[in-house]
Amino acid sequence: MPRRKPASGGVTTAGPTPGRQAVLSRFFQPAGSLKATSSPTSAADQAAKPDRRKRRPAESALPVKKVRKTQEQEGGGGLAPSVEAEPKRCLRTRIALQSLEKLKEFCCDSALPQNRVQTEPRQGGFAVLPKCTDFEDISLQRAKNAICSEDSKSKSDQKVSEFGPSQGRPESFQKPSDPKAVNKRSKSVYTPLELQYLELKEQYPDAILCVECGYKYRFFGEDAEVAARELNIYCHLDHSFMTASIPTHRLFVHVRRLVAKGYKVGVVKQTETAALKAVGDSRGSLFARKLTALYTKSTLIGEAVQPATGEVLLDSFRDTVTRSELETRVCSLQPAELLLPACLSEPTEALVCRAMASSVRDDRIRVERMDNVYFEHSHAFQAVTQFYAKDPVGSQGFSGIINLEKPVICCLAAIIRYLKEFNLEKILSKPENLKQLSSELELMTVNGATLRNLEILQNQTDGKTRGSLLWVLDHTKTAFGKRQLKKWVTQPLLKVSQINARLDAISEVLYTGSSVLGQIESQLQKLPDLERGLSSIYHKKCSTQEFFLIVKTLCHLKSELQALTPAVSSHVQSDLLQVCILEIPELLNPVEHYLKILNEPAAKIGDKTELFNDLSNFPIIKERKDEIQEVTVKIQTHLQEIRKILKNPSAQYVTVSGQEFLIEVKNSAVSSIPADWVKIGSTKAVSRFRPPLVMENYRHLQQLREQLVLDCGAEWLRFLESFNEHCHSLCKAVRHLATVDCIFSLAKVAKQGNYCRPTLKEERKILIKNGRHPVIDVLLGEHDQYVPNSTSLSEDSERVMIITGPNMGGKSSYIKQVALITLMAQVGSYVPAEEATIGVVDGIYTRMGAADNIYTGRSTFMEELTDTSEIIRKATARSLVILDELGRGTSTHDGIAIAYATLEYFIRDVKALTLFVTHYPPVCELERSYPGQVGNHHMGFLVTEAEGETDPGKEEVPDFVTFLYQITRGIAARSYGLNVAKLADVPGEILKKAALKSKELEGLINTKRKRLKSFVKLWTVHDATDLRAWMDEAAVGAGETQASLPH
Repeated sequence: MPRRKPASGGVTTAGPTPGRQAVLSRFFQPAGSLKATSSPTSAADQAAKPDRRKRRPAESALPVKKVRKTQEQEGGGGLAPSVEAEPKRCLRTRIALQSLEKLKEFCCDSALPQNRVQTEPRQGGFAVLPKCTDFEDISLQRAKNAICSEDSKSKSDQKVSEFGPSQGRPESFQKPSDPKAVNKRSKSVYTPLELQYLELKEQYPDAILCVECGYKYRFFGEDAEVAARELNIYCHLDHSFMTASIPTHRLFVHVRRLVAKGYKVGVVKQTETAALKAVGDSRGSLFARKLTALYTKSTLIGEAVQPATGEVLLDSFRDTVTRSELETRVCSLQPAELLLPACLSEPTEALVCRAMASSVRDDRIRVERMDNVYFEHSHAFQAVTQFYAKDPVGSQGFSGIINLEKPVICCLAAIIRYLKEFNLEKILSKPENLKQLSSELELMTVNGATLRNLEILQNQTDGKTRGSLLWVLDHTKTAFGKRQLKKWVTQPLLKVSQINARLDAISEVLYTGSSVLGQIESQLQKLPDLERGLSSIYHKKCSTQEFFLIVKTLCHLKSELQALTPAVSSHVQSDLLQVCILEIPELLNPVEHYLKILNEPAAKIGDKTELFNDLSNFPIIKERKDEIQEVTVKIQTHLQEIRKILKNPSAQYVTVSGQEFLIEVKNSAVSSIPADWVKIGSTKAVSRFRPPLVMENYRHLQQLREQLVLDCGAEWLRFLESFNEHCHSLCKAVRHLATVDCIFSLAKVAKQGNYCRPTLKEERKILIKNGRHPVIDVLLGEHDQYVPNSTSLSEDSERVMIITGPNMGGKSSYIKQVALITLMAQVGSYVPAEEATIGVVDGIYTRMGAADNIYTGRSTFMEELTDTSEIIRKATARSLVILDELGRGTSTHDGIAIAYATLEYFIRDVKALTLFVTHYPPVCELERSYPGQVGNHHMGFLVTEAEGETDPGKEEVPDFVTFLYQITRGIAARSYGLNVAKLADVPGEILKKAALKSKELEGLINTKRKRLKSFVKLWTVHDATDLRAWMDEAAVGAGETQASLPH
């Protein structure tokens, strides 16, 4: 039958259960040790005694061994709160019942740690447990408890209300002299490891720290709770803190996951090894640890972790209250992290919040704040000067740095300080690596609103790449090619010669049919991310495996392309392809030398001690290996002496569980072993020993081996420094590969989509024959459902199109199509049309959609006009401007007035190529005011309506509209919004009432127009005959009006 559980706080004699063992072991030591604790010198005596537990391993369970080993290693003086962590053995049966009764008297007043933790509040974010120490005398402890119990009776009401009747006194009630309040060794409530953690946490309060502890990494306190939640690992209470752990070989897997969720993660490693610590001055202390790496989303560089590419782009600009320029840069760069001052203006703060909210959940922009003082120019200028004065950058380079604009200096100082935390400031040390983000003379302006409205990088539905222009164009084979194509799409070219160079390369791939280009494309499919790999090597954060993979790949690529050089020179005509392909082998020349130095098997497993084939360039490693060889020979030579002692000519050293140079002897012959031999281990059959000379030399050998590891690590860094001298040429080769990859990608798009090569001109014109929307064309598939449309805009003729038409008739898709085809042409891509002649535009400006900004208190109409105001200020005669339904956010009269005045300004003053979508017919009157420059167009449609006169007693039903999606000359007098309401499944009763009201309002407006027209005609009457004719005509008109009005 099952054993009944003992009552709370009581002890039974039915056998020592684990819970009872935990209670008893707090106050009783194993037999023979109680006496030792009562003497002042007991600690030293106990340390001097041989540990009896080592000779009886079977008496302790496996979890107990692990906890004891950890406590001995870290010097922890306190007991862990869990039952498994109790190192005491089970009580023996000779414990008298009288002792158990004594135990009950003070067990009730001293609750177990795990019970107390549940009721005591956390202080400072960490749960601090009361310490349980060995008592000097049980009788003395009983006396103390008796005094405490008397004191507690006078305060029982307060005690019951705050802690409950059986919880004992709180930790805050303990006096400093109370032995339970502190650790007897460290005089602290924390173990040495916990104190070490707290010291590191004070230095890096905003980072999650992974602390190396032997074969695992541990998290403590709130870090452990975060790790448990985000990594789905177990978190439990251990001594003073919550703790969680991960295996060492899985460190960077979990680091990557935490960083991806926006956390800053620090890795704390042991800086001492066991063998070197044993002979050092600190052999009795805790292992020294320090923060060796710090990671965020933008600085994720390390073993098995993808690093950033290390590009340094500078930019300074004037912005408006809408922060449109800043938004443009955030949208185009899509940064992983923003480094910002602690205090920002409200508009900037609002933009940061929008940027963070618009990003995908697991890939949100991380924001790091820094005190404003680090962004002040006086402090920043001093910091930048000191940073660049340390390195010989040259007088010209140094002057270029200090002459940068003030905002750039301020940001540069802040980023230098920030990157120093990660040891990544080296990327900023060379002024020639600093580049301007964009130049108005070389690249088209594509602002944030245009990137968003045209869905260039991501769609507006769910913010993902699918459904965007980049998704259509991206058929790249490599990661660095994908990044290059993204730059091309967000930064179209302005120089016709550069655009034509890309178009020539695409034509070469499409029409030559050369097998050489096919072979080069097949090579791209096998390449790892070389750009990020070289960046990792440059920062000396790469592993041997990663370095070997990158170098071997580059070496193989060099040999393959070198073999194709004659064929490329003779068959490839494109200048861009020739330059890129033919320069790569020469740029990759240095890698072959470094590949020969490496030992492939050692590099693949990360063994730096055997990494280098030729040690002539590594004298320190050679010297250390010679010392190891010397000691090894000495141990092997001593084997002859051992054989003589054992009288066994065949005796050999054995290795068991990593323990080398053991002499194995049968247990029956152990008596013949000399007394000074050290016993290492035994089994039922044999025992293993080491002679004194072997023991001494083996210890020395271990020290030399660990020193060799340190020496090899230092030489590895020196080896990487030597390799980095060629980093610039290697990066240039990778950029050439990225360019080739982008050309192949655009060629594939052109071939699959039946695109044409655009003709680029310096003139201001956009002529497109049967163009298609590139994204919708792909999404619709092969059904040929998309209706192509033509466009004709030119500075010499019509340069403004006013587009009307029914709702959902395709107006927005058409104007987006024109803008995307123009952008694709200046990227250097083929375009979805039969023919296209594109005059280079310096920027594409769009105002589309309806959205408010509640965070800043800006209405939909305010956002609409603010964007329009930005376009008015920045657009030039060489720009393409797209305005979709301007003025719809306010009353009809105000909306018409704003739309009319704005469009007239673009026609008369800006003179940009303009597409203007509107539902206001009065705006179309601008065609008569500016003939030849403005043209009215509408999206074609068919209306099905009842013939004959309307029955007065019958309710009106909305007309049925068939969309033709074809751009057509002329004005659409109506927008047919009721048809959209019908498609949206608005209830029929509402539709009928709306149709009736629409007819009524339309009739009233027509009546007013006829009356006004008649009144104007009256002023032209000169005689009685004309007056009589006017009166007759007015009477007829009045009758028709009366008949048309609803009854």
